Order: sequence, then C-alpha cells, then structure tokens
Amino acid sequence: MPLNPGDLKYLTAYSTPAVFTLSILLGGYWGYATIIYVFGLVPVLELLLPQSQENLDAEEKSKKGIWGVFDLLLYANLPIVFGLIAYFYIYLVPLYDFKVLLGFALSLGIVLGANGINVAHELGHRNTKAERFLGKLLLCPALYMHFYIEHNYGHHQHAATPEDPATAKYNQPVYSFWVTSIIGQLKSALNLQKTLLRDKVGIEALWHNDLFWYATGQGLYLLLVFVVFGFKACLWGLVIAMVAVLLLETTNYIEHYGLMRPKKVSGRYAAVKEIHSWNSNHLMGRILLYELTRHSDHHYRSNKKYQLLDHHASSPELPFGYPTSIVLSLLPPLWFFIMNPRVPSEMKP
Repeated sequence: MPLNPGDLKYLTAYSTPAVFTLSILLGGYWGYATIIYVFGLVPVLELLLPQSQENLDAEEKSKKGIWGVFDLLLYANLPIVFGLIAYFYIYLVPLYDFKVLLGFALSLGIVLGANGINVAHELGHRNTKAERFLGKLLLCPALYMHFYIEHNYGHHQHAATPEDPATAKYNQPVYSFWVTSIIGQLKSALNLQKTLLRDKVGIEALWHNDLFWYATGQGLYLLLVFVVFGFKACLWGLVIAMVAVLLLETTNYIEHYGLMRPKKVSGRYAAVKEIHSWNSNHLMGRILLYELTRHSDHHYRSNKKYQLLDHHASSPELPFGYPTSIVLSLLPPLWFFIMNPRVPSEMKP
C-alpha cells in the first residue's frame, strides 16, 4: 500500500512532547509553554480549522487496519515519554526552584496524559499480549495501572449507567467527579480482580493477581526514583502522576457527561451504542489524541484501531474539541449552560 501523505497527520501527536522539549532548551519559565500550547493555541486552531466527518471506505479500512506504521506511531511514544521523565529527574529537578519546576511538572503531566495514558488506552484494547504490556508500562509513571482492568472489564460494560464511576452524572461538577471517579474506579478494579480470581487460591491467586503486580511495579518505580534521584524528585513524580490522572478523568468527564442508557423490561440496560458517548470531529483534537475524540464509535466497537474509527451522524456532538471542552468543564456553570441543552431529553434524570 503506498504511503498516503494524509496518514502523516498523526505525527502531529508528537507536537506536545516536542513543545515540552523546546521549553527545556529555552529554560526557565518556558516550562509552562506546553500548558499554553495545549489549552491555549490548540483551542484557537480548532476554531479556525474545519471539522471532518469523513469516514474511510471498506477498502481503505482493510488496508489501513493491517498497515504497521500506525502501530509504530504508538510505540514511539514509549521512549519519548520515559526519556522526558528521566530528563526531568536528572537535569531539571536539581536545576530549578519551585516556581519554575512547577511549570515543567504540570507540562510533563500533560505529556504523560496525552502521549502516555491515552496511548496506553489504545494499546490496552489490542489483541496481543506484547501491545497490552506496553500499554500497562505507559500507565506505570502515572501510578494508574489499575485503569487497565477497570476500563476494559468495567467501564466498557457499564458506560452510560449509574454503575459506571467514569460516567459523569447530569449536573455533576467535574471537581466532585474527580473524587467519585478515581475512588470508584479503584474499588471497581478491586472487585473485578476478585471476580477474575474466584477459582484460584493461595500462591496461585497471588501469582495471577494483576493488581498485586501493578502495585509492586509502581512501588518499585517510586523507589527507584527515590534511591537514584532523591526525595525531592519522588515528590515531583507524584505531581506529574496527579496531573496526568486528572487530565484523564477530565477527559472521561467530557466523554460521557449526562449520557445514560435506559433499562429494559428485563432490568438489564440497553446495549451500548454510538449515541452513548460524546463525539468530536475537530481535527486538532483528533490527531493529537489518536482519534480518541471519535469516542462514540470506540465504545460502539471497542476493538477497532484508532485509524479506523468512524463518525456516526446519530452520535451526540461536543460543540468544541477536547482541549476546549476540558477548559470549559473547569467552569461548571458555563459547562452546564452549554452542555445541558445538548443532553438528549430522554437521558436526563
């Protein structure tokens, strides 16, 4: 299959770590540049650039579904993310004071969220163990490896229901959602792990307990940072992880806000369809996040690779792209004013 120049658009996803790298070279308060880029410049570009509802035809999907370059674009994020984290610990933490380091830490948290957790989410849905392992590895510095279990075995089954902690309720502010979602997803992961281990006991149960190994891996990561780089670096590592997690949870918030599935006469919820997640066709958000913004189709067909996701005319549409929507969600009255009229009346409580 010949290379289509349009496929190179996903190289734009590297612009976020590229801006962070440039801020390192410039030094000082340029450490805040990534924040300005993602939540300042990108929203402006999304307003100026046209949206695209175009879908691939069957032949294009057949070819692009097996073309390895799309996978390589994901894999390349591992050395980028871990390289920038290592550089932060080695060179930036000893060099700068709190005010400057805060800018670099917040920016690196955005990189870890966009090019780390988001890519981990995509790889976590893959069929090969190797790709799922890479996804889990990217979750480690965010200290959020339990997300793999809860997202794949919990969220995708319970999305758009009150049983899903990652689905924001109608009129729920994002700040309370952070608490309910983070705690709820951890509880859900624990319960799911118990279910997965119900036929195992003793050493066998411990050996197959993924949450145990996730906690061990994350603990060893923090221990390594502490031993090699010191207590100060360890604290900043927690800040980076917190920013990445809050970015993830705010993304969860805008993806599912207020959308609910009805219950059938049997008491079971209706099947997840393309109408149960918010969609966005704004180009910058799409390519920066590897089509995560076509979230409606992702939930409808979760095994589809990012380059194959479709637009559905029936999907509820966000009025803005993801970066702009994230900023708006931090202002609950404005968010409710814009979004509440867009929630389908039959889904409102």
